[in-house]
Amino acid sequence: MSRRRFENLDQDRQQKLLDAAAEEFGARGYEAASLNRILEGAGMSKSSLYYYFDDKADLFASMVERSIAFLFKAVGGLDLQALTAETYWSELEGLFRRAIAVMNGDAWYLRLGRMFYRLRGQSRAGGPTDRAFDVAARWIAAIIERGQALGVVRTDLPMSLLVACAMGLGEALDHWVIDHWDELDDAARLRMAAEQTDLFRRFLAP
Repeated sequence: MSRRRFENLDQDRQQKLLDAAAEEFGARGYEAASLNRILEGAGMSKSSLYYYFDDKADLFASMVERSIAFLFKAVGGLDLQALTAETYWSELEGLFRRAIAVMNGDAWYLRLGRMFYRLRGQSRAGGPTDRAFDVAARWIAAIIERGQALGVVRTDLPMSLLVACAMGLGEALDHWVIDHWDELDDAARLRMAAEQTDLFRRFLAP
């Protein structure tokens, strides 16, 4: 995508297009989603869409990135430099807990997760999810590097292996949560924050 072009678009028009995309992808999934319906909802022409995005996959990836950014804004983010050896794991648990609370209050994020991983599982169609995974891998690497600097994350394995394993664990947990979300009450969902943090700590701690 010509990211600069889209970011220079009026904020209201940006939001209108991404809202229309979110509604269409959320209602029909990636494969069945219609660019024509998205354009109609956004009040935009097809030529305008292709000025800002390469194709449907590019639009989907941008919608995912924007949704994740909104989620992080709602959750409150994580100031890596403010972490200490004493607060590292508890702050990560707090981040998980706040994310779960936001998901409890907005079912859109669960629908997005289900659509994202369904598409991710289709090897030929997985391209639209790759960009989000690359961003996540860089974020995980930064968290691990900060933990290593604080002495609370192991340094005996290559960084690339630590990141790959952490990403694999995170993806497995995401799949489980998405598959079982409706079976859990609010208290059980919130308990997952401590349980998932403990799994990461058992693997990553020195």
